[in-house]
Amino acid sequence: MAVIEVGRVCMKIAGREAGKFCVVVDTPKDGFVTVTGPRQITRIKRRKCNITHIEPTRNIFNISEGSDDSAVEKAWNASGLIEKLKIQVPTKFRQKKESKE
Repeated sequence: MAVIEVGRVCMKIAGREAGKFCVVVDTPKDGFVTVTGPRQITRIKRRKCNITHIEPTRNIFNISEGSDDSAVEKAWNASGLIEKLKIQVPTKFRQKKESKE
C-alpha cells in the first residue's frame, strides 16, 4: 500500500503554500504528483508537486485519478474536514457559494 495515493489529503510543507492542505489527484511519477486544493477551498491551485514537499495525513477521499476540481470540492464538503482541520475558506468564495443556494 502506497502512502501517497490518489485522494490522499496532504499538507504542503515547502514553498509558498506551506502549511495548507491539498489533495493528490494523480499517481506518483518520477517523484512528483499532481495536487489541487481546490483553490476555492484551500487556496492551492492544481500543479505538479515534489513528494518530498508534502506530508500525507490519514484522510483519504474517494475520487478517481485525474478528477476535476469540482469533484474534489464535493469530496471536501461531504467529508466535513473543512471544519475539523480548521480550514478558513476565503470570504469571496464563501459569499459566492451562499448566493447560489
